Amino acid sequence: MPVSTTPARPTAESAVFGPDQLDDLDTYFRIHGYAILRGWDGPGLIDSMAAECAAAQSAVLDGTADARYGTVAFNDDAAGAAFVNYVSYIEELSPAVRATIGHASVVALMRRWLGDDCWVLGSDSFGVIFQDARAGRESNYTRIGWHSDWQSGPHLDIWPSVAFTIHIDATSPANGFLRVVPGSHRWATPAPYENVNGAVVPPGSRSAGGHTSEAPPFPMPLRFEKVPGEIALYAERGDVLFHDAYLWHSAARATDDDGIRRHVRGGFYSGAPSGTAQDFVKNAAR
Repeated sequence: MPVSTTPARPTAESAVFGPDQLDDLDTYFRIHGYAILRGWDGPGLIDSMAAECAAAQSAVLDGTADARYGTVAFNDDAAGAAFVNYVSYIEELSPAVRATIGHASVVALMRRWLGDDCWVLGSDSFGVIFQDARAGRESNYTRIGWHSDWQSGPHLDIWPSVAFTIHIDATSPANGFLRVVPGSHRWATPAPYENVNGAVVPPGSRSAGGHTSEAPPFPMPLRFEKVPGEIALYAERGDVLFHDAYLWHSAARATDDDGIRRHVRGGFYSGAPSGTAQDFVKNAAR
């Protein structure tokens, strides 16, 4: 993916573009590593998505959904809490999610960044995820430390990649938000030979990942420390946030335990597809 020289320091507001501004969104994304698509559709689809995701979440909680839709793989602490923070394969349960992933503006951008052969995780992984990131006592979720998505699989041939997050709720300090380091997708970030989870880097991993060979100007923190140049990235209900797989990002914890922050997240990949990769691109209208 081509990259450009970073201009003046960005702000959260400068990252927002409408569906008639895809060229500008594309340029911004390549420079900073993230961008927000706003106003791409009316509230009806997001309202449907919220209802369908809530129904799926309830079905997982009461045991009426197949066990494959429930997951604790992403929980900070899987013990003790009686709440469903995550629903796997939500695209199978929500027509509104499928419609949004295959929306003309989303697909057009993914084609620009990853080519016509890009794909979404299928049933041999966990598909697209619905996340209810509330931080109350009943929840297993707290916050997510600094990372790049590439670090989750530096041995895999699926990069580069672009993640998408469809915001069912607006974000704020009260209910939590994303922290990003603009331009960090260009750095050659090392594979996570050291991290808070003690994960072992798989054999065959690349030593670093990014859009250039430029080393990061400082090490990536292991937890939630302040990073030079980071910004808070707030979203409105219905926003689709895109971020590059090499971008440094983390999630801030809500300051209000009663705050609700729901979203749908997944990614498009450009490398060798998995056995059940989903195709939201080839059959989409140009």
